[in-house]
Amino acid sequence: MTETQGELASLSKYIFRAPRWYSSVALSLVIAALAGVAAFDSQYVLADAWQGVFFIGVPTAVASMATTTVDRHFGGQLTYNRSSLLAVACEIVVVTVLVAAGVAAILTPRLSQNFVFDALIAALALVFAVRFLVVLAVSRNTLAVSVLPASIQTATAGVLLFVYGGTLNYVTSGGGSLLGAFLARPSHAPPEIQYAFAPRDFLLLVAMTALYGSVAYGFVVVIDRPWQRSLGVSVLDFIGGFIGHIAEGTRELEDFFEQIGEEAVVPVTVLSFRRTSDETEKARFVLPMIHPGPMGEIGGGNLPQRVADATDGLAFPPHATAGHDFNLVTEREVDTLVDAAADAHDRITYTDTATAPVRATDGEATLFGQAFDDDAFLVSTYAPNFADDISYAVGLSAAAEARVAGLETVLLADAHNCNNGLDGDDLGHIYPGSERSFQLIQAAGSAARDLADAPEHALRMGVAWDPTDWQPCDGIGPLGVRVAVVETGTTRTAYVLIDGNNMEPGLRERLLDAVGGLGIDHAEVMTTDTHIVNTVESSNQVGAAIDWGALTDVVVALTEAATDDLDPVEAGVATERAEVTVFGNDRTETLASHANAVIAMGGAVAGLAVLATVTISVLVFFLT
Repeated sequence: MTETQGELASLSKYIFRAPRWYSSVALSLVIAALAGVAAFDSQYVLADAWQGVFFIGVPTAVASMATTTVDRHFGGQLTYNRSSLLAVACEIVVVTVLVAAGVAAILTPRLSQNFVFDALIAALALVFAVRFLVVLAVSRNTLAVSVLPASIQTATAGVLLFVYGGTLNYVTSGGGSLLGAFLARPSHAPPEIQYAFAPRDFLLLVAMTALYGSVAYGFVVVIDRPWQRSLGVSVLDFIGGFIGHIAEGTRELEDFFEQIGEEAVVPVTVLSFRRTSDETEKARFVLPMIHPGPMGEIGGGNLPQRVADATDGLAFPPHATAGHDFNLVTEREVDTLVDAAADAHDRITYTDTATAPVRATDGEATLFGQAFDDDAFLVSTYAPNFADDISYAVGLSAAAEARVAGLETVLLADAHNCNNGLDGDDLGHIYPGSERSFQLIQAAGSAARDLADAPEHALRMGVAWDPTDWQPCDGIGPLGVRVAVVETGTTRTAYVLIDGNNMEPGLRERLLDAVGGLGIDHAEVMTTDTHIVNTVESSNQVGAAIDWGALTDVVVALTEAATDDLDPVEAGVATERAEVTVFGNDRTETLASHANAVIAMGGAVAGLAVLATVTISVLVFFLT
């Protein structure tokens, strides 16, 4: 992950899940009742609360229900949960503006009650602008169509003010006519709003609504232009998909990623261990050269679990040497990788011997692994130094270097086991041409030469798994902790795989020390880099939220259980290529750059737009 991508990832702290619609409606009524108690002054508190519910809560409730109905009638995608949450947010905007205006009117004697009513008109126009932006982003309907659901809350409030403010009496006596009976009911309203709104106020409301809506649309046009030019997509597509994902966990964001994706051919490598007694599979290491992102279950975010569900033996899906450019655009692409892994598994030629493990270091890069006949399993790490994703090109080059040095098929995993999260300017990305990329390539060649000349011994293996009680919010995914102990001759090697996204500095060394006291000669700790743990926290590394001692106890217990499970096995490695759609070269960086630019530029543009709009509003109010 680069610094730019890290800045974008840090926005995940704002991720939430939209409450159910009835919860939002109930909250809106409570807020309206409290606002009524504060705003109205009748003899009874309950009467004040009821008036607040009626004049403030009813428009919110109507908007909560009617917005989705109208929006979906025109092919929109707003759900009741989203429309209700939007309505509550807009109600809070109205209440906040009215409170601020009321305080200003009290502190400034020159301001009359009309100032508060003018502020209400501005607030209702602002509500339309906010709703217009959200509806436009989420539903992606035309400009004219988006206006209809966006105007419901403002229009409902306007109708109530017209009827109970006695506006009709300004243009007709009302008398006992049927029209007056329904459209002129000031006697049922609190004194604060009786005869407060003349027809010109509603003309002003329409004008202000059109002004605020135009400014909102102009804001979208300005920030959308860079996206259209460089990516060929609209920022509204991204915002709508992102809102759908974070608020309700929908797949709309994948539709956006498909528009910017590129075709790629990726290796899918499988290392399988089967029992010699009955040839049933005991464990399977599966490594699609894909990055399990971008977040949650979007794209390949839950790739490790999907891979594990498709294996016969205990699955070990470590992290591949690939960065965010090789995120899958949709979860459907995972099926292609699973099929490729099955094809590779069917082509494996097994051997019942393996070398003892070797460890080769060049600079900060270390390669650890062992060979099975002419094939090898290698694990790279930069610990105790910080590192994040290894570029796809660097991984391919390192594997090619190992083949040149004497190996045939190489499963090269990124241990992904030491980083400092999003702290610092350098987030540890290993990119082509960097000093650390050459260190990895040279270490791969050195390890391969050592393995090519190493003697082989009889092979035994034991495995153990604990899904644990930890949750993704704790930094641990559904695969929990898995341990494989491989015995070659008298040498025992432990491979520890934790279903998480990278690891806190120092935790790897603590786990290795604990395992080393159990009769294990060599060991390495890996993480899957699952992004299911990053739905709420952009940096939710293993060890950041859980007790290190508790994790150590789990790893120790599993290592002991895997040692007790040792059986004679055969092993083999094979690779299959799969064609999938990924984000593409530099697309992730471009997307992150544009998103960060929108945040930075959008704030400035929004500030200028608000300043200009407020200035015009003040002039309009004072001149009318």
